[in-house]
Amino acid sequence: MKLFQCMQGWGKVICRPYSAASMKLSPLQEAALEEQCILVDDDDKVVGHASKHDCHRIGKDGSVLLHRAFSVFVFNSKNELLLQKRSPHKITFPNCFTNSCCSHPLHDIPGEREEKGSLGILRAAQRRLHHELGIPPEQAALKDLQYLTRIQYKANDVGVWGENEIDYIILLHKDVSLNPNYEEVNEVRYLAREQLDNFIKSDVVLTPWFRLITGYKLRDWWDNLHRIHNFRDHETIHKLN
Repeated sequence: MKLFQCMQGWGKVICRPYSAASMKLSPLQEAALEEQCILVDDDDKVVGHASKHDCHRIGKDGSVLLHRAFSVFVFNSKNELLLQKRSPHKITFPNCFTNSCCSHPLHDIPGEREEKGSLGILRAAQRRLHHELGIPPEQAALKDLQYLTRIQYKANDVGVWGENEIDYIILLHKDVSLNPNYEEVNEVRYLAREQLDNFIKSDVVLTPWFRLITGYKLRDWWDNLHRIHNFRDHETIHKLN
């Protein structure tokens, strides 16, 4: 299991220390709550937009607004998967390990609303890969980001904040430069395929979507990166819970 220090110039990686004060809601995360996510119905048809706050706040009846999201899985030339541990600053699922990058296309950005060829999703993925991990846009070119399929899942039993998303699965199979944003990412590491099961069984805490995806088809995708086109499914929305 390879680790990378989130501080520039270091070799091995350990989590960046945070003081008790830094556990408070940061200005960046507070501002992000006003971003407008794209609301969809069960068929992924756009029905409106709402703030990130409203899209993740669990209602009194346990409901969470259904919105569009994406999860990027970055594999290097050794077929190792890039994982991140979410910052303690994050509103939802802080300090949890997850796939390389997870976020939302924004209604605020017209180009991220574009439906044709899922171009809006790919633009959002490129933007967030740069924002969260410091991956230069030219290393995550739209032509290199592969939209694989969609899943739908809920996580509304975890307190105040939850998820209800149609999540686009995006793959990037390429060596990239990393310069993580401490507001978003606490730790990054590359994981080899044979280490996955032990990693999941260890004492790490995973985001609900990443745990669901690991139990769905992650292993199949990982074992077939050289022919991933055989697993593309742009028609079906796979409901995982």
